[in-house]
Amino acid sequence: MKHDFVHESRPGRVVFGVGARTRLPEEIDHLGLNNLMVVCTPEQVDLAAELTSPLGDKVAELYPHATMHVPVAVASKGIARSREIDADGCIAIGGGSAIGLAKAIAKDTGLPIIALPTTYAGSEMTTIWGLTDAGRKTTGRDPRVLPVTVVYDPQLTVTLPPALSVTSGMNALAHSAEALYAPDCSPITALMAAESARAIAGALPRLVADPRDIDARSDALYGAWLAGSALGSTTMSLHHKLCHILGGTFDLPHAETHTAVLPHVLAVNLPAASTARTALEAALGTTEPSVHLFHLAQDLGAEMSLKALGMPEDGLQTVIDQTIAAPYANPTPVAEADLRHLLGNALLGAAPTTRPGASQ
Repeated sequence: MKHDFVHESRPGRVVFGVGARTRLPEEIDHLGLNNLMVVCTPEQVDLAAELTSPLGDKVAELYPHATMHVPVAVASKGIARSREIDADGCIAIGGGSAIGLAKAIAKDTGLPIIALPTTYAGSEMTTIWGLTDAGRKTTGRDPRVLPVTVVYDPQLTVTLPPALSVTSGMNALAHSAEALYAPDCSPITALMAAESARAIAGALPRLVADPRDIDARSDALYGAWLAGSALGSTTMSLHHKLCHILGGTFDLPHAETHTAVLPHVLAVNLPAASTARTALEAALGTTEPSVHLFHLAQDLGAEMSLKALGMPEDGLQTVIDQTIAAPYANPTPVAEADLRHLLGNALLGAAPTTRPGASQ
């Protein structure tokens, strides 16, 4: 066990339970908010209206304009609108797109965020924000973007289709996997990350078999909460770097990209991260975490080919160049040949392998 570490607990209130969404009015009263902007995607406008209707005239505006990867232009309009209506808080209902837009608004305005996640993205538990402009995704950390209250209701994820549930869950699992070999991982974070991986990997086959299995949905959301907490407490590595580049440059779908890339990054990194490997082996019940996760996702119907997700074959060099140009924490140095190997496998949807000649 590592006895030389720094662990910082993030402030924030978590309300978790089946039916927790009905507690939203009392949570708003607890915060003393009276003029709220409600952020969601166009697809979830009806759900957002339903969930916030008990708030009455405390809702100043329902703003259904969130979109994937938070384009700068979308964020700028949201910030301007929040100021026009003199909002005193922002409710984010949805997944990473809605919460990401709320964060962009909060970063500029300081508005408190109340999040009601409907996916397993985990962004609601972090100080990380991201914006996309001209094919480049920029991320950073700012304490103002961390939601002050998160209401987790497993019933809000029941209508998430099985295919999206799998990729959203794998996205969360990626947070936990990279937290385990992060340079600033503490024993507490490691416990959360390993428990998260166990809960999510165990829940996904059950909720695919029965999408309305509330126990499976609860386990997956519990795991996503822990994954988000682990993400918010550590420095992410090669996997998140690659996914940010792939999403920002080629507009690939967020969770699906994480799902396709994760096994290949683990095949490169885990041989150099024995503690993380041992933790994942125990959590997943396997001696080959990278191969296990690849087949778990594939068997549950996930698309494992970046090419099928929209990445052009001639885009590999662009991703490699951007990755090498920006330093990032990683348990092992990654050369251009390593990147070409793992991205080549991910492009084609092949099972993860270690590059021939790479150090073990």
